[in-house]
Amino acid sequence: MLPKVYAIVDTGILARRGADAVKVAEAMVAGGIRLLQFRHKGAYTRDVFAQAEAIAGLCAEAGTVLVIDDRADIAKLLDAAVHIGQQDLPPAAVRRVVGASIIGFSTHNEEQLRAGDEEPVDYLAIGPVFATGSKENPDPVVGVERVAAMRAWTAKPVVAIGGITRQTAPLLWRAGVDSVAVISDLLPERLDAASIERRAAEFVDLAEVML
Repeated sequence: MLPKVYAIVDTGILARRGADAVKVAEAMVAGGIRLLQFRHKGAYTRDVFAQAEAIAGLCAEAGTVLVIDDRADIAKLLDAAVHIGQQDLPPAAVRRVVGASIIGFSTHNEEQLRAGDEEPVDYLAIGPVFATGSKENPDPVVGVERVAAMRAWTAKPVVAIGGITRQTAPLLWRAGVDSVAVISDLLPERLDAASIERRAAEFVDLAEVML
């Protein structure tokens, strides 16, 4: 069973705001986040790998599942889960790399979700649910009603992603998704550790109310 809140630490967004990914992840974990993705869309330099490795360590200490975006090889090195998209390596190939580790797979419409249900993956993501600025060329918005309908087409855990906030997350939990992936709304205006930890705790508390 997936935790209801799925935090995404996006190095590109954090770099634009002058924030350190490791410190942000540490604050989120301190706030109760137990499922966290490290998303880096550029090259994996030694510095980037060092960040991912540091986050893997703090996640292991807290019992938080770490997910590496796109890169099965990095996930394997860090004994982490991996999340792949429609343009990444096929799920079957990724499974050969990561073994029994968790694999998540992005879908953006009904056809992709039905196809993803047949793949050797552990959870399916649906999105973007709402308009999002975290991707340069986002897929068409899905909306809550379609997410609710698509949820019935798979027995696998489902993660909703894309523009989700504290105000809209309950709509998606009620629609039947197992978890909501959040990027921007986990980042308060002030990116100090205490503010990030409080925001993470707000999301976790909101999820507990829904149980």
